[in-house]
Amino acid sequence: MANNLTKKIFYAFLLGIIFGIVLGYLPPNLNIKEALIGFLNFGGEVFLKTIKMLVVPIVFFSLINGVANLKNISALGRIGVKSIGIYISTTFLAISISLLFSNIVNPGKGLIQNFETEELNVSNPPKFLEVLLNIIPENPFLSLVEGQMLQVILFAILIGIAISSLKNMNSLKKFFSDFNDVIMKILSIIMIIAPFGIFCLIGKTFATQGASSIVELIKYFSLVIIVLLFHVFFIYLPLIKFYGKIEVKKFFMGIKEALLFSFSTSSSSATIPVTLDCVKKNFEVKDNIASFTVPLGATINMDGTAIMQGVATVFIANLYGVNLLFFDYVSIILTATLASIGTAGVPGVGIIMLGMVLGQVGLPLEGIAIVMGVDRFLDMLRTSVNITGDTMVTIVVNKSESK
Repeated sequence: MANNLTKKIFYAFLLGIIFGIVLGYLPPNLNIKEALIGFLNFGGEVFLKTIKMLVVPIVFFSLINGVANLKNISALGRIGVKSIGIYISTTFLAISISLLFSNIVNPGKGLIQNFETEELNVSNPPKFLEVLLNIIPENPFLSLVEGQMLQVILFAILIGIAISSLKNMNSLKKFFSDFNDVIMKILSIIMIIAPFGIFCLIGKTFATQGASSIVELIKYFSLVIIVLLFHVFFIYLPLIKFYGKIEVKKFFMGIKEALLFSFSTSSSSATIPVTLDCVKKNFEVKDNIASFTVPLGATINMDGTAIMQGVATVFIANLYGVNLLFFDYVSIILTATLASIGTAGVPGVGIIMLGMVLGQVGLPLEGIAIVMGVDRFLDMLRTSVNITGDTMVTIVVNKSESK
């Protein structure tokens, strides 16, 4: 089912490009051209509104569900603090590195002149302390209604912690778990119309801006891969080699099964049993450590997703001619880092989280359509990066405990 949907999205993406380019070359005074662009705009808006509808519920319920089930944190104590600290630190580094590379390469910069930006004025940023203060919601329910994502994330984390710390909360945990399953099912239903939505959005994009965007899309695609590789080789591997005392070749040979499985499924959660088997069998990680750090990593370690979000946000900002300011970068880093805790370990949800990051800095969700067509392969790669991070943290924590 998932493979068929992926093929349909890919074919719709290609057909949208072809249809949009052909439509763009038609004389501008033809009524049929205006009508077709209007149809494409309508179809794209329908798809975008359904995506917008799910952003807040996905973040809210998946975060509560994830945090509420981290019951081993209090029991493992020191191991929990180490694991969460490393996971959050590497995610913070991942999004920061991706923003740095993106500002050097500036993907999408060549298309500024082809986009209308009158309605995308960025207001003057507040002071840094105000940014931190604004994370705390005065009315969390109003934050949910208005989609203030940092406030929603904080509120969901607090609810999850409270549920996790109280006894006899199994029924409440089951409620949030079941509701999270319901939201994810709605997402899978909505994704049925994704090929149609992608065709319309891409078709409209290429009809109004031409074929020159293909070059910028290739630049975006290549940059995400470069940053993913950079993160693995300059963040993960030094920790493995110099702290974990494991040679790079032995490390990759030891996790090759988990990497292949994660690449083919694009799911951190589905790879948990394979990852556990690899770290226990090939690196002699203690069972009590592996059984905590690996599932935790599948829940909150989304470095690959954070990298995609950073590059895609700068790419889309450049497409629409929006200059991101210091406040915007702080907001992107905080949102992507915190959202990684709530990003479900299943295929494709990272693109939904991108909508949350775009909304946080006032960028239009239409930009998602441009990156979504090539996202399947990037999803496979970034899931493999996430699994590499899970095994790295597991080995490092195990080594620190043995000391």
